[in-house]
Amino acid sequence: MTAVDAPAAKPRRTFRESTFGQIWTGLTRSPAGFAGTVLVLGIVLFSFVGPLVVDQHNPTDTTQIWTAPSGEHWLGTQYEGKDTFTILVNSGAEPIWVGGMAAIMAVFVAVVLGSIAGYFRGKIDAVLLQLTDVTVTIPQFLLMIAVVAFFEDIPPWGVAIVVGSTMWAFLFRSIRAQVMSLKEREFVEAAKLQHLGPMRIVFREILPNMAGFIFVNFVIAVNQAIYAIVGLYILGLMPSGTPNWGLMIHLSWQNNFFLLPVALPFVLAPLLMIVLFTIGLVTMGRGLDQALNPRLRER
Repeated sequence: MTAVDAPAAKPRRTFRESTFGQIWTGLTRSPAGFAGTVLVLGIVLFSFVGPLVVDQHNPTDTTQIWTAPSGEHWLGTQYEGKDTFTILVNSGAEPIWVGGMAAIMAVFVAVVLGSIAGYFRGKIDAVLLQLTDVTVTIPQFLLMIAVVAFFEDIPPWGVAIVVGSTMWAFLFRSIRAQVMSLKEREFVEAAKLQHLGPMRIVFREILPNMAGFIFVNFVIAVNQAIYAIVGLYILGLMPSGTPNWGLMIHLSWQNNFFLLPVALPFVLAPLLMIVLFTIGLVTMGRGLDQALNPRLRER
């Protein structure tokens, strides 16, 4: 084969044209989105790497009950004389990973079922719509309370399954509507003319055009899941063996610690972490939506 007959080399995509480059551009051009990303990463590192750095020796000391913040105890001590900051660091991992697992499960089920229903329609669509209607009519939080109360020692991954299984139906209809709209576009018709299989068209052609929409809904699902999990802890329905921000709030509410001015660091610290994490997720989601949504990226 001569040099003339040789196929031309495929031009390499620059970093700006790559997916990671588009994400980075979308985050950096949005100060709020970039700040949200930094905030989320900071809290994740605080919760997962912090326990490896902080001294885990946190004994009960009745002579140090409810001491004020100091150089030795940054957030003071709690009702047993233990360091509040150490408890806060060790209490963040579980609600984050359980909430993330529940959101992944809910979004995965909604995307798969919504895509199949929206593309194939017919009897499959009718059956899935009926299933969705039944799921939506069941009060989500009451169902979670009933299941968790029935299984007294339910593990964290079990909680993620319970929460995720009650959240998918609300996203299902949105995914279905998006797929029904996108399947009428020209690029889908071109894929059909190339005799590509239906599943390849759905998962290789249609869903990538919904990446921003799916991620934003994933962020919303994480927020909802974390609030649901923390709510179960606040109500005292979850096992109290593992440190958890929700458990800290539950203890504060159950024992009226919020009435003690010296206990405010123990009361407010978990609330502040949850609020900051959810705010960071929302603002990061907006920035990534700009990076992954072609219509917003062109502005």
